[in-house]
Amino acid sequence: MEQKNTWETYNAKQLGEVDAFARAYMDFLDNGKTERECIDQIVNTLEDAGYRELESLVKDGKKLKAGDKVYSVWMNKSIVFFQIGKEKMENGINILGAHIDSPRLDVKQNPLYEDGGFAYLDTHYYGGVKKYQWVTIPLAIHGVVVKKDGSTVEINVGENEDDPVFFVSDLLIHLAQEQMEKKANKVIEGEALDIIVGNKPLVIDKKKKADKEEKGSDKDAVKKGILDILKKDYDMEEEDFISAELEVVPAGKAREAGFDRSMIFSYGQDDRVCAFSSLKAMLEIGQTARTACCILVDKEEIGSVGATGMQSKFFENAVAEVMNLLGEYSEMNLRRCLSHSCMLSSDVSSAFDPTYAASFDKKNVAYLGGGMVFNKFTGSRGKSGSNDANAEYLGHIRAIFEKEKINFQTAELGKVDLGGGGTIAYILALYGMNVIDSGVAVLNMHAPWEATSKADVYETKRGYVAFLENADLS
Repeated sequence: MEQKNTWETYNAKQLGEVDAFARAYMDFLDNGKTERECIDQIVNTLEDAGYRELESLVKDGKKLKAGDKVYSVWMNKSIVFFQIGKEKMENGINILGAHIDSPRLDVKQNPLYEDGGFAYLDTHYYGGVKKYQWVTIPLAIHGVVVKKDGSTVEINVGENEDDPVFFVSDLLIHLAQEQMEKKANKVIEGEALDIIVGNKPLVIDKKKKADKEEKGSDKDAVKKGILDILKKDYDMEEEDFISAELEVVPAGKAREAGFDRSMIFSYGQDDRVCAFSSLKAMLEIGQTARTACCILVDKEEIGSVGATGMQSKFFENAVAEVMNLLGEYSEMNLRRCLSHSCMLSSDVSSAFDPTYAASFDKKNVAYLGGGMVFNKFTGSRGKSGSNDANAEYLGHIRAIFEKEKINFQTAELGKVDLGGGGTIAYILALYGMNVIDSGVAVLNMHAPWEATSKADVYETKRGYVAFLENADLS
């Protein structure tokens, strides 16, 4: 049970591949800080690789055959794509599943206000966050504004060097005696996570200034200044916030970390690290016996709910459409396909942190540089809310990985009584298919900036390729 260091198993050629893969992954992170941005990148990549849109094939009455590649996007936030195998889908398919949403701050529907000479946007945090981590760091705003006429305005402010950034203020240490005595979850309250977006009153001409002096001081002049900018730059009215999806995320690019450049430091690696690795694995495989499938979904961080979460019927509907285009569809065949399938629920695992060693079981924890991670179960304390993979399935996965010489490790999410976490695994397991959690170890999980090992990211892609080409428990 001695743990290998993945770096020590690579030759010079593989070390070059590790760095190249990391650069591509970092670029993906920089250009995909929201679900919609991830989908745009993924669709462009798939179409360049010869994938066709499933809905257009259905509309045109086209048929599918072995070797064909199709994709389907749902509400611009989730996607599923297939490479058709030689065998009938009734016998099962091999599935990679990950999520592309990450913890963040969401702008509310009536957000803009002025107080104390500052203009603010009111926010609501999304997913599990330590709220105190989000103060005094540079923030960017990404998203879309959908106007009443149906037109869409894309927003991306804070990433370019000449862009302004935004921030949440904090109390200066000189006056923070009472604040410092609070528990960590109370140091910064959720309603205090409003971002400062301006401080300059609306500039007015001399005539308007004279009128203002006659009528008294102008109320909310800073807020009006921001509205003036929004109108000029984005043709956006205040009421357009009602139909906007604006996400506040850490500003800045992914960076290499450490003198040895062995790590990647970035926002959003949970779980875009597994999404990117899954995408690249799908592009790398050749013709397979079983159909290969990858599903990348929204809303995992808040329970996989909603029309774009894993609990929706989007995935099942897409499988049915594919089977129909293959001439294989019936309700019974669909059920057989799903129950006979094998899946890797690809999500991140907690990496061992020596600074907080007391929170981990050292024998059952993932280590940065230890390779791809398998979690037989997640959940909390008494395995509550988890999918607990069968021993037979674990044995099957072990055989594949040893055959393909994939470095892997097994882990749990911290000590038994300290909590844990969840993934989409239990949802797919409802079909009766074999599912196990797998992915990449992450340090600082759910923080604004997370760390991964380049070697683990690359090795996980290799593991996904091995799984897609070999998994079959029938």
